[in-house]
Amino acid sequence: MDRLTAMRVFVEVVQAGSQTAAADRLDMSRAMVTRYLAELEAWLGERLLHRTTRRLSLTDAGQACLLRCQHVLAEVDELEAIADARHAEPSGPVRITCAPSIGRVFLMPAMVDFLARYPKVQVDLQFSDRGVNLVEERIDIALRITNVLDPTLIARQLGTCHSLLCASPDYLARHGMPTRPEDLSRHNCLTYTYISRSEWRLSRGNQTLPVQVGGNLSGNEVSCLLDATLAGMGISMQPRYLATHALARGELVPVLPEWSVPTLGFHALYTSRRYQPAAHRSLLDFLAERMANADF
Repeated sequence: MDRLTAMRVFVEVVQAGSQTAAADRLDMSRAMVTRYLAELEAWLGERLLHRTTRRLSLTDAGQACLLRCQHVLAEVDELEAIADARHAEPSGPVRITCAPSIGRVFLMPAMVDFLARYPKVQVDLQFSDRGVNLVEERIDIALRITNVLDPTLIARQLGTCHSLLCASPDYLARHGMPTRPEDLSRHNCLTYTYISRSEWRLSRGNQTLPVQVGGNLSGNEVSCLLDATLAGMGISMQPRYLATHALARGELVPVLPEWSVPTLGFHALYTSRRYQPAAHRSLLDFLAERMANADF
């Protein structure tokens, strides 16, 4: 017996109010409807319907069975919809937000390749370093570098962001190179407004040191602090993805390279896993694949 079909027939009979009406809706003979009902009752060992010439009514067992069948069929329908969507070519709009620095260095180059692969997707990029309400601002996916996640959102970690301390050769020539974490307290440290504004935690092996830092400039966007660091204003903690080229050109120099600073998760945030469009899933998978090969 095809048990799923038998469940569908049973649910349809209850909703239609009669076997004849259910047969019409299902494009099935009334005899076949009767057969599926009989086989379902035989399988369960319970009578599900009171049958009279004027109406159908559920038995207690039938009432319980109806709820379970509806639940099972809803899950099957969702799985089929997901499978169909995965085989369909992704298309439609995706609205995504991230910080400007992530957008410039990572997301924009990724979108060039993503849209070449999936030309029917329309991506709307919103660059902002502030927290946004995904529902109110109609954001489908938010990319955030953080270890503090909103429990009301679904988070998929795409990768890990590594950071380092750095300064320009000009600044170090004027103020000297720190040789110990404690030396940072005597330097002009350029800090990020939302993370580690007054304390940097440095680690080496099993040792972790909290260091009080301060300076005459802080900001809420790391690319602005990078510009200030390049201009010789002080020492800053920079994500590796943003400082790599300046370090390679000698425009920046690592500070206390034997000490590491905390890593942060690179997350994609969204509101729900259920009924997620193929375009959204494809973009998330693409970004995860891209991050696996990125130097962050």
